Amino acid sequence: MKSLLKKVSLIMLVIFLASSLLVGCGGGQQEESQGETPNTPAETSWELPVRSDRDPIPVGELKVGVILIHDENSGYDMAHIEGIRGAMKNLGLSDEQVIFKYNIPEDETCYDTAVDLAEQGCHIIISNSYGHQSHMMAAAAEYPDIIFVASTGDTAALEDLDNVANLFPYTFQSRYVSGVVAGMKLKQLMDEGKVTDPYVGYVGAYPYAEVVSGYTGFFLGIRSIVPEAHMDVQYTNSWYDPVAEAEAANALISRGAVIIGQHADSTGAPSAVQAALDSGKTAYCVGYNIDMRSVAPKAALTSAQNNWTALYTPTIERMITGEAMPSDFAVGYDNDGVMISPLGESCAPGTAEKVAEVEAALKDGSLHVFDTAHYTVDGKTVTSFLAIDLDGDFVGDVGEAIIDGIFYESTLRSAPYFSLRIDGITELN
Repeated sequence: MKSLLKKVSLIMLVIFLASSLLVGCGGGQQEESQGETPNTPAETSWELPVRSDRDPIPVGELKVGVILIHDENSGYDMAHIEGIRGAMKNLGLSDEQVIFKYNIPEDETCYDTAVDLAEQGCHIIISNSYGHQSHMMAAAAEYPDIIFVASTGDTAALEDLDNVANLFPYTFQSRYVSGVVAGMKLKQLMDEGKVTDPYVGYVGAYPYAEVVSGYTGFFLGIRSIVPEAHMDVQYTNSWYDPVAEAEAANALISRGAVIIGQHADSTGAPSAVQAALDSGKTAYCVGYNIDMRSVAPKAALTSAQNNWTALYTPTIERMITGEAMPSDFAVGYDNDGVMISPLGESCAPGTAEKVAEVEAALKDGSLHVFDTAHYTVDGKTVTSFLAIDLDGDFVGDVGEAIIDGIFYESTLRSAPYFSLRIDGITELN
């Protein structure tokens, strides 16, 4: 976390020195407004709040509550469950010290569940879905001595509470690497004459910044190998719907897409792609959260994955040490916070070597996923983007994200805010 704070501080310093030179477009989570120039550093700067240390809790006395949107049948939730269990192992917590609550919807049930966990004596309560956030904040206001962590949330730094926090990994980095894997396969298919149109499809849950950031990173990874590639995104408007995800994948394949990526929580899309490949079509897939080879043994190239243990271990450990809980915490490849699953048997020759090269560049900072030299919006290079929405209108008000041509994702807050719709990608609905 110290390295993250240092990075944010450095970005803020550069903003102060360079803000008078920044021109172009400002934006928010879901939409961006172009042609506006920030006037003063005060209008664009943004700093995460500084929190105070708390009394440490002996490891043997610590009690943790976990609220999950689904259960082990969802790849997304299974990744969180494995992350919590990994943290338990790292910190020496017993099963009796952690209470899991499964299939908790994004409504008042979440609030009731959080209150129940608080009344059971939990010192820290963690939820794993964005829609849980407002209910977690409501419970946090009533239990100031308990830490409430909304994983994938984005409002903790704006709340008038010091017992709330948000977590998110640098998913855009593993998306980029998985895109490189897809790009290597796409290039192989084109070199062999099996594909003439470098058309890729993507099954997305919702048109949120989290999804947009991920599919853009995926696409830029592909384009680093096949510059002429183009991609369509089909939304399901659900995080977990195996049937809708399969239908979206099939629709994209019928339009000519030869590789299908996804930001959705089930195995629906990879299963559909495997069936298409078995029927004789040229179709391969890149999954999310879990290794998809079990349902797509020949079609699955890899999956972008999050190592939630890398986030949950230091977060829960702060309860034991008494170290202040930051409002936002994010880690990437340099902290083993993200990764891709093992490469599938259909990957192109040389893919493993290329992946190792790209991962090393992400770790040492020589590669930036959202380098503005590699994409345009409406044919223009983007030079300014305000990341933090203060008034809930989905338009950024403060927090310049672009410094010296680099869009710094998930540093001004942990949750993704890259919501630019770049050229080469079309949203179908």
